[in-house]
Amino acid sequence: MSQFLGLRTVIYGVSNVEEAKAWYTALLEVEPYFEAECYVGFNIGGFELGLDPDARNVTSRADGVVAYWGVEDIAAQVERINGLGARQHGEIVDVGEGILMASFLDPFGNVFGLIENPHFKLTPTPTPTTGPSD
Repeated sequence: MSQFLGLRTVIYGVSNVEEAKAWYTALLEVEPYFEAECYVGFNIGGFELGLDPDARNVTSRADGVVAYWGVEDIAAQVERINGLGARQHGEIVDVGEGILMASFLDPFGNVFGLIENPHFKLTPTPTPTTGPSD
């Protein structure tokens, strides 16, 4: 059984969080569900698009986008992934409300994120319906 619960969050590094918040609000046609100086989060169909104004850690454009994979025990996964030869990119950080995040550089230079979010609930996608057959 896989230790990964599925994709949860994609975070974009932005230089101006207020401008980015306005742009993504217009694009997504939804208001953020979480707003702080250090982070803005949108819930899109049960998944999260986050805006992170802390661009100090961004070393390249590819480093500015990180997909976070859900796990139940981030500490155990950090230990396991370090043992697989990945290099820790970001330590485990408590971003509030019991949500923990960490990231790695895989052996190929890609940033790979983990998130332990006890509040995450997948919102089912409505099934399209068709009209009666004639």
